[in-house]
Amino acid sequence: MLTRRDLLANLVRVAATAGMAAVAPPTLNRALAASPDEEFIRKAPRARFWASVESAGGDCRICHPGLTRGGGRGHRHEANLVQCLLCAQNCAIREGQRGRCRVRINIRGELRSLVYGRPVAVHVDPIEKKPFYHFLPGAAAYSLATAGCPLSCKFCQNWELSQAWPEDLRAVYTPPALVVRSAHARQAPVIAFTYNEPTVFAEYLIDISREAKKRGLRPVLVSCGFMNREPLAEMCRLLDAVKIDLKGFSASFYRSVCGAELTPVLTTIKEVARRKVHLEIVNLVVPTLNDSERMLRELIAWIAGEVGFDVPLHFSRFHPDYQLLNLPPTPVATLERAREMAMDAGLRYVFVGNVPDHPGNHTYCPNCKKVVIGRTGFFLTEMRLKDGRCAFCGQRIAGVWI
Repeated sequence: MLTRRDLLANLVRVAATAGMAAVAPPTLNRALAASPDEEFIRKAPRARFWASVESAGGDCRICHPGLTRGGGRGHRHEANLVQCLLCAQNCAIREGQRGRCRVRINIRGELRSLVYGRPVAVHVDPIEKKPFYHFLPGAAAYSLATAGCPLSCKFCQNWELSQAWPEDLRAVYTPPALVVRSAHARQAPVIAFTYNEPTVFAEYLIDISREAKKRGLRPVLVSCGFMNREPLAEMCRLLDAVKIDLKGFSASFYRSVCGAELTPVLTTIKEVARRKVHLEIVNLVVPTLNDSERMLRELIAWIAGEVGFDVPLHFSRFHPDYQLLNLPPTPVATLERAREMAMDAGLRYVFVGNVPDHPGNHTYCPNCKKVVIGRTGFFLTEMRLKDGRCAFCGQRIAGVWI
């Protein structure tokens, strides 16, 4: 018997192959009574980063930051309505319904998390797979994910997790301390929150990170960057590194292809950089959608001007998936041209991603131009660093090496 997830997967693939319009996911706000597992939902723990009329204490600016105190007319709110303040979708959620991410639900006026303690994917990966190229090269990353994402990117390569309902995926309750013990037992010095959008399990991420710090492990985040300032600030106090997917440099691209907005992502990138958390940026270059020379130049100029020249920037190759099976893989020449433009603009560490054995996978010393970190796929072939400096000329190489 096909599950809804299997059926949706088949429909998406058939539609994309036939050149039909993309199949829309099921409506996000299905009623609580329609859930196949009411007990699972009933036991869901209370979430953080939300507000209701009662919790706001009469200050409407909590949910409506553009207001001035005392301004505007009074508004009569629907009973038990809550506002999720975790991500930049800022979903207003009626009782018994969920936000855009599918994993935060309003139960009698209280927002709850359906994914706390419920990882659905756990692997040990090379840190380079995230990709982090200038953070503990060669380290093993204990990687975990839940269901859910606030975005709906048509090119998502982990869509079976990101676009899933949490009750559709098998999970065993795993408390934060057990995650950390498991990572330690696997001799993984890094715990990576990855695969889906980890913002949706922010409470779980924060608790795991606190436990990880006690054991000397390094928590890192692989994210779309679409969170609000308060949860981002709390996460940044605990995280050792953040990788942000800057999916394009166009508001219309974000709206039509990702179901989101560009500005909150740019705000997140600047805030991570301001807080001195190790940052890397990935741009997945999708043919015909975000690969124009103008868009690439604007993206590069923004990074150089707002973040700096030392941030590692990865131009990654798109492979057909999810709702964009009709598009070809990114030509390698496009990635090479993007890398060349970024280096001409002064960026020091620019990479070609998803092209194994390409010379653009290596880290080069910005001074003597020699390879200081060689890579084949996700694996190191050479390390020519000494105390964070080029072993050939002594130039400092930006990154976290110990």
